Amino acid sequence: MTKRDPINPTDDNARHLALDLLHQARFGALAVEHQGAPYVARVAMIWHDGTLLTLISTLSLHTKALAVNPACAALIGEPGDKGDPLTHPRMTLICTAREGDKSAHKSAWLAAIPKAQLYYDLSDFKMHELVVSEAHLNGGFGKAFNLVADDLRI
Repeated sequence: MTKRDPINPTDDNARHLALDLLHQARFGALAVEHQGAPYVARVAMIWHDGTLLTLISTLSLHTKALAVNPACAALIGEPGDKGDPLTHPRMTLICTAREGDKSAHKSAWLAAIPKAQLYYDLSDFKMHELVVSEAHLNGGFGKAFNLVADDLRI
């Protein structure tokens, strides 16, 4: 008996689902390395012009960790109100963080997250661009896909 590969071939439906998740995201889990161990924090995130953005305080442990090692991962997609949480789409993005131009992203950020107006201009908040190299999409049971950065540019 031949075992079926649980990862499906990436197709346009998978690409569109991935982009829908990215465009809907307003927060996610950010995974970084801290002193040799994994560390995860919930942060605000948006997808803008092909880049995952996050506005985070330099006072936070995850920002300090990114300064040491910019390799990170983000998990987006939240379970709906009903049903098994594992049947709802979610995606892990493998990224490299770099400091972004906070002023250039201000209008997009505040349009997506208006309450950020309260702290956006505080000097300890820095914009980070999470440059995606690959993504792992789980669209629900039996709907797993591996994507590359170009799949997120359609």
